[in-house]
Amino acid sequence: MKWEGQRESDNVEDRRSSSGSGAGGLPVGGRGLGIGGIVVALLVSWAFGINPMTVLGLMEGGVGGALPQAEQLEQPAGEKPQDPAGRFAAVVLADTEDVWNAYFGRAQKQYEAPRLVLYTGRYPTACGTGDAAMGPFYCPGDRKVYLDLSFNDTLRQRLGAPGDFAQAYVIAHEVGHHIQNLLGTSARMEAARGRLSEREYKALSVKLELQADCLAGVWGHHSQRSKNWLERGDIEEGINAASQIGDDTLQRQAGRAVVPESFTHGSSAQRVAWFKRGMESGEMKACDTFKAASL
Repeated sequence: MKWEGQRESDNVEDRRSSSGSGAGGLPVGGRGLGIGGIVVALLVSWAFGINPMTVLGLMEGGVGGALPQAEQLEQPAGEKPQDPAGRFAAVVLADTEDVWNAYFGRAQKQYEAPRLVLYTGRYPTACGTGDAAMGPFYCPGDRKVYLDLSFNDTLRQRLGAPGDFAQAYVIAHEVGHHIQNLLGTSARMEAARGRLSEREYKALSVKLELQADCLAGVWGHHSQRSKNWLERGDIEEGINAASQIGDDTLQRQAGRAVVPESFTHGSSAQRVAWFKRGMESGEMKACDTFKAASL
């Protein structure tokens, strides 16, 4: 991606100097769990669509939960990132702002951009304590995307998804969840939780995640049309990233049998298909996974 010199978002909070290292491990059943173990447990949880805050709470014996709003408001403004990795994330976020501002504007609606928080180790959020091992996540409680940039190494080394556009796809996917929050999709999903069986809810979760993949593709479509900044192999990097975090691929990598009934994000083929659908169409209406005859 030819990203150098592009606009950087003002909605980035660099909290890396004020967040915890997480080096001491977390107490689980009276004993410490090293960060390597957390990476394995929580990365799989993230990939399978389990709320990472819930997983972390269980690992800590159920202690935690959302922080008081006052504590959120007392935090000083974060700095803008100065390093290449942080600036790249700021450029990608800025481009999602440009794309979705224009898209919503054509529909005579106003787009409210999320904030991106860069942190290291652990950091308090409106959804509970964020941990680097969770991977990137979106918190609807404060409308922020949280990212520890060490996840780029995880993406490349553990998941076999190298490349800058793979990293951009991950950010765009989380912004897709923000759009779902703005449109009320996430709220309707949560409202349905109590009426559905676990299996039915997981099926809805798959549709929610595949829609976010498609929305990431819509961003990619309009981003390339406006900036022409993708280089040879970039789109393939995004497709590969979508493939490597499919539920079936992750289950195989974990040495487990593939159980479609347990999917919450969708198979590799489904994730790739919906990402490509968004990339090719550039239309949100093409991303209605909830009404699709098949995924």
